[in-house]
Amino acid sequence: MGKVIVKKVVKRKPGYLYYVDGNGNVCEAKMSRGGKKKKKKATKKKAVKKKVVKKKAVKKKVAKKKPSKKKATKKKRR
Repeated sequence: MGKVIVKKVVKRKPGYLYYVDGNGNVCEAKMSRGGKKKKKKATKKKAVKKKVVKKKAVKKKVAKKKPSKKKATKKKRR
């Protein structure tokens, strides 16, 4: 780590990054984040009401059951 030679030579601005380039110059670059926080835009969305359509009660047709076949029973022998 290097030593700090001079302090407060450059006036710093919020939202900027400062570095020393290859030639020894102090450069500033705008940071993509940081600095002041951006205010959120107030956007209000209107709720769209849908019309409610009442459905009529529909009776379902009941399927008739087929008669079940009876099993043949064995007669007991005496």
